[in-house]
Amino acid sequence: MNFLFVALGGALGASGRYAISLIPLKSQFPFLTLLTNLFGAVLIGFVVGIVESRGASKNAVLFWKTGVCGGFTTFSTFSLEACALLGNKSYGLCALYIVLSVVGCIAGVCCGKKAASLL
Repeated sequence: MNFLFVALGGALGASGRYAISLIPLKSQFPFLTLLTNLFGAVLIGFVVGIVESRGASKNAVLFWKTGVCGGFTTFSTFSLEACALLGNKSYGLCALYIVLSVVGCIAGVCCGKKAASLL
């Protein structure tokens, strides 16, 4: 049964990630992946904040945290795109992308937890 909650959440998360990829934005900088990772960070922070402050069923945690957030965030794609920027010798863009992704996502998790604590 646990696999079902993860699978359903993962399908929702992956569908959301795909929907963002359809936004017609062409740029050398991977804005859509950055946006996805930042939003995913806020979402997982919010989920964890709810769990910590109000509690949640194991099934809800599996659905939201493992399923939706795991299916939605794109850290592996981030890594691939950072590697491509390095391969293209776009060192400044690569550094900017890495810093914005890591710092932004950590801040996103903190913001999501704070937002959850305000409910």
